[in-house]
Amino acid sequence: MADNPTLEMEPAAPVKRKGVKRRAFLIGGVAIVGAGLFGISIADKNAAKNAKALVGSKGGHSFATWLKISEDDVITIYSPHTDIGQGSNTGLAQMLAEELDATWEQVRIVSAPAESAFANVGLGRGFLAEMSGQPAIINGIPQSFLSFIARQMNLQITGGSTALRFTGQVTFQKVGAATRLALIETAAKRFNAPVGELTTQDSHVVHAKSGRSMRYGELAAEAATLTLNNDPKLKDPSQYRLVRQSMQRLDIPAKVDGSAQYGMDFAIPDMRVATIMAAPVRGGKLTSVDTAPALAIKGVEKVIKLDDAVAVIGKGYWPAISGLRALAPSFSDGGNAGMSTTSIFKAHDALMAKGEADGEAGEGDVQAALGAKPVQAKYQVPFLHHAMMEPFALTAQYKDGKLDIWGGMQDPLATKMMAVEISGLDADKVTFHPMIIGGSFGRRLPMYMEIVGQVTKLAMQLPYPVKLIWSREEEVAQGAYRPQSSAVLTASLTEQKRIAAYRNDYAQPESAEGETVFPYSLPAVSRRHFAHVSNQTTGAWRSVNSTQQGFYNESFMDELAHSAGEDPVTFRRNHLKAGSRHLRVLDEVAARSGWGTPLPAGRGRGVALVESFKTIVAHVVEASVGEDGLPKVHKVTTVVDAGSIVNPDAAMAQIEGGTIMGLSSAIGEAITLEKGAVQQSNLNDYPLMTMAQSPLVHDIHFLNSGAEMGGIGEPGVPPAAPALANALFAATGKRIRNLPIMTQAKG
Repeated sequence: MADNPTLEMEPAAPVKRKGVKRRAFLIGGVAIVGAGLFGISIADKNAAKNAKALVGSKGGHSFATWLKISEDDVITIYSPHTDIGQGSNTGLAQMLAEELDATWEQVRIVSAPAESAFANVGLGRGFLAEMSGQPAIINGIPQSFLSFIARQMNLQITGGSTALRFTGQVTFQKVGAATRLALIETAAKRFNAPVGELTTQDSHVVHAKSGRSMRYGELAAEAATLTLNNDPKLKDPSQYRLVRQSMQRLDIPAKVDGSAQYGMDFAIPDMRVATIMAAPVRGGKLTSVDTAPALAIKGVEKVIKLDDAVAVIGKGYWPAISGLRALAPSFSDGGNAGMSTTSIFKAHDALMAKGEADGEAGEGDVQAALGAKPVQAKYQVPFLHHAMMEPFALTAQYKDGKLDIWGGMQDPLATKMMAVEISGLDADKVTFHPMIIGGSFGRRLPMYMEIVGQVTKLAMQLPYPVKLIWSREEEVAQGAYRPQSSAVLTASLTEQKRIAAYRNDYAQPESAEGETVFPYSLPAVSRRHFAHVSNQTTGAWRSVNSTQQGFYNESFMDELAHSAGEDPVTFRRNHLKAGSRHLRVLDEVAARSGWGTPLPAGRGRGVALVESFKTIVAHVVEASVGEDGLPKVHKVTTVVDAGSIVNPDAAMAQIEGGTIMGLSSAIGEAITLEKGAVQQSNLNDYPLMTMAQSPLVHDIHFLNSGAEMGGIGEPGVPPAAPALANALFAATGKRIRNLPIMTQAKG
């Protein structure tokens, strides 16, 4: 069980850090030649009208696309983010309702339609500001232009720990504040009183001098006709009554009473169920299949051949999966039969040995400073699967020239546009109905999901609606995995036990630059990426590249501390800037964990410090090795600096979940290849951390540094693996350089 989190409110001055130039933010497929800002402004107004029409209903009045106030005072917020169980929609509602001065019990939040009118402008502005490194310039771009870009990019993503720090801060707080001003202006006319004499409280505009007040619902119709202030003044945090409070999550009651509906639950009349098998070797094609064995099974209605897969349609899932298992399809291997886990690691080694990097970043002359006797270590991590609780399930119906799709996706608008492209239909003939998701961690982004194309193709051939369900076996074997990756880290130490030069060579499909923060202040640093692409689909996995790089850097910092003969915390402190947020987090976690105090025999403590998504997290893990040879985690102490926290309980849950996911992946998770195909088939051979293996105690402490708000959904993951590995070294003297740990324990 976790202890209650504490929220420290005193601000600490943010510190400036040296940084590497960030990647340019490229916007593909946006044709604006000849449009001009005037044309874009008109298009933006038309989008706002379309948004209002999509959610409009009698008694409800829309404000700035994302908010509707009904005459009975119910406040409905339309979120462009999908509910994956992370609780961010409640945080978004808190941020908007705070600035609106709304009564919390009257607030509702629902999924925004998957239509271009609801493209997430705030997300686009946030991404542009962060990835360009020029927030002042981005903030000067007209809102209508950013809206245009967001619509062109079909931007409605949930991911990157962006909901609160981008959508919440950039859009929802301003919508709440601007709507509040419009309601005050409307009430001022009704009261015939100066605006300055009016205040708001609990969904009322109050004129204290006359003792009168009016409900928001009474004012909404007229207020909705006013032009909203684009840059309203926001509340001082000292005035908050909803934000920074652990408000009950709005999604929980429906999940408890069973009324919440996931893609797996969805059903409509006359619906059939399909399941599918794709080529086991990615890149392969379906070469032949005898459909008779499946069609002989009661309840099976049809077998459909796709380019690289075969699908069976039945009157329920059991007939469909039984029919699929009766088949013996033949697939080609696409020339990838020689691909294996071993061959990929050998290719990594060869690339790095050759020394011809695809990209390099850093500062200082590393080669000159490395010296004759550097410290060096090689690390390897496997492909990792997302292991969602809810396997893929999308329902589609093609009827009267229109295509409807229902299910849970991390980018509903991009999903719709993918279905448009695959079906060949016009955009106004395709509707995607977003639903809540039973787990994702980056897996349900449409660009990585074959199921969108599969269910579209099936529906276009069938006279009835069809729900396509991927079996757990298909979902494990056809993942969009975290990349298999290798790294060789090299450093030199001075006589004063300080790092003189530090090089991180790593091999994987894509560069981690611009995403991974190296917090230590060193005279010479180099990060070199060596690109290697296998036949596997790789994609976003919770905390993306910060998880590999966190393991590499924080494991190696421990090795350097050992080489220097210094305590791991002391060694890190000596390479962090005085007064920095990183140093404060490190000091806090050391103090709270009892770092340096005696432990029972056989136990060790390990520390790791990682910044990701603008949030700094440090873990101290206390662990030992059990009789089965596997790690046993006794305690995790965590300190988090995310700038500020909207909902402490929800934030604690995200840090807990991220920590457990990080520990689980370190201990037992791996996707391995042989002859081009994934060897794992289900959760029996892709073992997740059990409750018995989970930390007995998890003490979480949040610092409020007053810095820019960071993300919270992913940053708990990256420090977990290196902190555990470092704890096991402290306990046993054995270094863990390859994951997962269980393969070494059993070997």
